[in-house]
Amino acid sequence: MPYIFNMENTSILILGAGELGMPVIRNIAKKAKDNSHVDVTVLLREETIHSDDEDKKKNVTEIRELGVELLAGDLSASSEKLVDIFKNYDAVVSCTGYGTGAGGFQMKLAQAVLDAGVKRYFPWQFGVDFEVIGRGSAQDLFDEQLDVRELLRSQSKTKWVIVSTGMFTSYLFEPFFGILDLENKSINAIGGWDTAVTLTTPDDIGKLTAEIFFTEPAIENEIVYIAGDTITYEDLANIAESLSGHKYERTLSDIDEITNDLKSDPTNFVKKYRSIFGSGRGVSWPVENTFNGKNRIPTTSAKQWAKDNIDW
Repeated sequence: MPYIFNMENTSILILGAGELGMPVIRNIAKKAKDNSHVDVTVLLREETIHSDDEDKKKNVTEIRELGVELLAGDLSASSEKLVDIFKNYDAVVSCTGYGTGAGGFQMKLAQAVLDAGVKRYFPWQFGVDFEVIGRGSAQDLFDEQLDVRELLRSQSKTKWVIVSTGMFTSYLFEPFFGILDLENKSINAIGGWDTAVTLTTPDDIGKLTAEIFFTEPAIENEIVYIAGDTITYEDLANIAESLSGHKYERTLSDIDEITNDLKSDPTNFVKKYRSIFGSGRGVSWPVENTFNGKNRIPTTSAKQWAKDNIDW
């Protein structure tokens, strides 16, 4: 008989406390207080827990004030050691990011979760629709994400939930991405002006991941789409002009130009992502079709984020 996930007496282990990890920790911890006998633990390196770095100290203090336990551990440890850690928890939520790069790290985590008999797993899949994009894309990290999905689908003991979020909202406004140039008041669309991208802030991802986690009956073996906003590059230009009160020079890098840029610099991380988002495939979905859209959960639009976070 298949296991039915019960929120009673549930122990949750969250991996990581970075840009996404902290919002996930905050929101899961708050929801856990409304549920009987739900315990939350965060796995961090020993040196992070005892770090003198002000940002890390601030995060560690906040985690403790939330009533969340801290567990010292290193995800680069052997698979056997990870299994020994994971087997003590009913659910694992991975907020590790891509910091480790390729090389099988995400598969190692997923396999350890399965070997440990964890009942429910939220893998690090917060991003685009990897299956629509497919294997062999410009971003080679995505192939391992597909390997993880295949592994999870190949078994039935561990229930899994994948949260598809699109791009972090802030990234579209960052200079490194080469779309919006605030200083020179210009915008460079990639692919086409009508190419769309789904954006979600880490705070909204944290809030919605907690809602998804605690939804009853429990969501299992499902890809759940969320979105703060879905806009085109033309929409972005209009937002910039509206908030700044200035006209922006508009240039277009079509897919041929983006492809050639990547060919000339094939290991460039940003150019890989420009190729993915310029193609427009698997990087956007309508807000009304998402978990938050269907449940009428408010999220931060791209324009609101830009208004709140950029000095125009």
